[in-house]
Amino acid sequence: MSLWLIALCLGAGCLIGFMGGVLGIGGGMIAIPALVLLMGMSQQLAQGTALIMVLPTIMMAVRKYNQQTRIDRRVALAGAGGAVVFTWVGARLALGIDSSTLRLSFAVFLFFIALFYAWQTWRAGVAARSPKPAAGRAAPVFTPRRASVLGVLCGTLGGFFGVGGAVLAVPIITSVFRLPQTTAQALALCMVIPGSAVALVTYSWAGQAAWLVGLPLAAGSLLFVPVGVRLAYKLPERKLRACFAAMLFATVALLAFES
Repeated sequence: MSLWLIALCLGAGCLIGFMGGVLGIGGGMIAIPALVLLMGMSQQLAQGTALIMVLPTIMMAVRKYNQQTRIDRRVALAGAGGAVVFTWVGARLALGIDSSTLRLSFAVFLFFIALFYAWQTWRAGVAARSPKPAAGRAAPVFTPRRASVLGVLCGTLGGFFGVGGAVLAVPIITSVFRLPQTTAQALALCMVIPGSAVALVTYSWAGQAAWLVGLPLAAGSLLFVPVGVRLAYKLPERKLRACFAAMLFATVALLAFES
């Protein structure tokens, strides 16, 4: 692997780490389309390589989020426990299907998540302009049992797509349990750490992880995750949701271009 390619991966990792810290996604959704488009990787190889970068980046982001606001460890551990086994199941399913089919599935999944976030952002804007707040029932409590159920769903998706567990968990936590965006991002990232480790081992065992590409991506990403997390706590919540949706739509456009 040439030195210029290592330097390029380091630079790309810095940008991905910053965006992942701001949006609470670990950066994998940015890295996967880029690896397929720019390096010609199959969808499975791109997902496995992205996991090399994602796992340490997630751990760094969780540490920084916890420094800002203490994370509910019981809820986070319950969600992580629910995700572990099902992440392996999702990864095995992904390794057994055609690469183009997996890429199309990834694009469709992200498109609907982006639509949900765009709708949620629009609804928040309407509520802010309304003279009277709409009356509604109190939000259910996000208990460890509910977190474990969510972890099962997120673990399956995270294993199947290499990333995605946190992307699904964040809108569910913010819309159903009505927790703040940054709290939801912190909890979602905690829930996917053990599952991401399982997925990385599974993809690597199948020969679907390029470590010489993934390691410099990870090194660059770790440098800029703290900067992204600090910015996330300074941005207005509605603007943060809008950024999240815009990033997802951009990822879908990249995947469509690859096809």
